[in-house]
Amino acid sequence: MGLFILRRFGVMLLTALCLTFIVFFLTNLYPNLEKLAKTQGNQRMSDEQVQTWLDNRGYSDPLLTKYGRWLGVMPGFTNTLNDGQFVGTCVRPGLTPEETPRFCGIVQGDWGYSTRFKADVDEIIWKRLGNTLYLMMWVMILMVPSALIVGVLAGMREGSRTDRSLSTFSILSTATPEYVSGVIFIAVFTSSTVGLKWFKGTATQAMEQPTFENFFLPVLTIALYGMGYIARMTRASMTEVMTAQYIRTARLKGVSFPNIVLKHALRNALIAPFTVIMLQFPWLLNGVVIVESLFNYKGFGWVLVEAAGNNDIQLLLAVSVVSVFVVLITQLISDIGYVYLNPRIRIS
Repeated sequence: MGLFILRRFGVMLLTALCLTFIVFFLTNLYPNLEKLAKTQGNQRMSDEQVQTWLDNRGYSDPLLTKYGRWLGVMPGFTNTLNDGQFVGTCVRPGLTPEETPRFCGIVQGDWGYSTRFKADVDEIIWKRLGNTLYLMMWVMILMVPSALIVGVLAGMREGSRTDRSLSTFSILSTATPEYVSGVIFIAVFTSSTVGLKWFKGTATQAMEQPTFENFFLPVLTIALYGMGYIARMTRASMTEVMTAQYIRTARLKGVSFPNIVLKHALRNALIAPFTVIMLQFPWLLNGVVIVESLFNYKGFGWVLVEAAGNNDIQLLLAVSVVSVFVVLITQLISDIGYVYLNPRIRIS
């Protein structure tokens, strides 16, 4: 197991380098750099002025050189302009040329400087990531047990009225987009005109002081959308397991139906849903942009939209690194979980 984990970490590192290089290449295409120059400089800049602005700040250097600076394995770019302004990769407001470090990148723990928020990228990332992780935690607490219960109850007796009812509920929850269910919840439970006014406060207030009234609706909106898919996968796995030979043998031996479900069928039926559950983490990290925008909850998805809309290259790269890391870690946990759920699965 230890050798397997070490080998997977090596593959994860190589994969992360490849993916971040692709994102770095796409964000550093000339149209993006031209937009950055005009955003930070002047929208009426000529092509020559744009090129000069990029040259003075190191954006015109070779791609591999810039990527090495971003990683922190090559010295950062620094330059003093004609007006005396000190600019460069490692330059921060208030630092003199003597105080500016020579190397600054991911290796040194420096994620860059945000041109959108005028602050260090790591401060923005960890604050907004914390908001989304708190949202993810409550979504998973509500979504996973509910989906597993619905899936198991539907798959225990295939074709029954309970199966048809729960399967219909699962399909409807997955087929309803978050922006539809979110708007309905807002109109029904919070509107002052036609709503029931059961929930007071906004999700913006939940970033500082979360309560049931200001935080439950965004959690419910996301949980309902993901619940149906997990429930359908659980139902399909449970249906397949209940027809297996060892289940029939247990029935012939007189084992009670609840014991058959809990002790024999459930563990094997959880392998496929476990994969789907682990895939929810990357989706929740970046896929809740609509819900965060709808409820004005400024989390990780909101930062992604701001970085892409304002062409904040350093912040966009940091978002991609965190996303890649979450995807790779969840895949590793999935592979390890397979072994514990089913010892017959061997690691080759």
